[in-house]
Amino acid sequence: MRAMGLVLILLAFSIPARAASDPVDMGVAKSEGSVRWYTSTPVATAQKIANLFEKETGIKVELFRSGGSAVLSRFMQELKAGTVQADVLTTSDPAAATTLAKQGVFVAFKPANFEKIPAEVKDESGYWIAQRLNLLAIAVKGDAVKAADRPKTWTDLTDPKYKSLEVMPDPSFTSLQLVAVGTLSKKYGWDFYEKLQRNDIMIVQGHQQVEDMVKRGERPIAAEELDSYASDDRKAGHDIVTIYPTDGVFAIASPTAIIKGSPHPNAAKAFAEFMIGDSVQNGFAHEGIYAARIDAPPPSGSPALQSLKLMAIDFAALAGDEGTIKSRFNEIFQ
Repeated sequence: MRAMGLVLILLAFSIPARAASDPVDMGVAKSEGSVRWYTSTPVATAQKIANLFEKETGIKVELFRSGGSAVLSRFMQELKAGTVQADVLTTSDPAAATTLAKQGVFVAFKPANFEKIPAEVKDESGYWIAQRLNLLAIAVKGDAVKAADRPKTWTDLTDPKYKSLEVMPDPSFTSLQLVAVGTLSKKYGWDFYEKLQRNDIMIVQGHQQVEDMVKRGERPIAAEELDSYASDDRKAGHDIVTIYPTDGVFAIASPTAIIKGSPHPNAAKAFAEFMIGDSVQNGFAHEGIYAARIDAPPPSGSPALQSLKLMAIDFAALAGDEGTIKSRFNEIFQ
């Protein structure tokens, strides 16, 4: 898969002409009654999407929500056991989605608005499609870290002046952090993480825990933060400042796929189509999240993607090196 940095180019393009979409039989979908959704979408946002879909269609959403790696782990365990329980899978791992698509795990489906999703964040045959884009950056508690003292690049985080002030998530729990660790360790070497370990950085499970530590001031610097959580806390009145590193911000697709042989195949198509419809895609901006559709508005107060330098990501390499990345990280921070 080509680097996510090319999303910038695609976002500048005009929206293609309306293409024919695959049909959804809403009558049969409603008769199935429910859809089971495995997702790493932020908890509050996932629940809003589920509630809105149920309100509009009458189809109940059975929600399993956890970190990206945890969601994939449960799904893979069930898949290996031969018990397909999920109808729709939304993760934060394009590399895993690409691999599973090649293995024949997903159903090819091109919903309405498929042509409004940039080519770099969907499978051209429709085996998966981005639900949203996740921006990973640095964040600080504004009243605890003076502007002049704030890091500007990823490598700034290794400065000894930040000793015992930093927190970041675990790549074994969230696949977004796996992308960051795999990419930064390749760009700067594992010495980068060894220096962070010597800086007494705290490791927590996921991005929600990182954000909680920062806003409470227990660890006022997020050495890798999900921008949407920081945006939520700013709206709630917390003094959280997002720093977009000048050496590159991570923009990572959250793929959605329909599972082959799932219990509710028609409801799954209806739900997958709903997630790239107007109500969800336009609503992401209010959640502080970047939508996948190129015609959707950016989050209020957040910079346009075109204004940021994006980090190039080699998803094919990450898929092959996942075990090594997790193992090396755990060795450093055990």
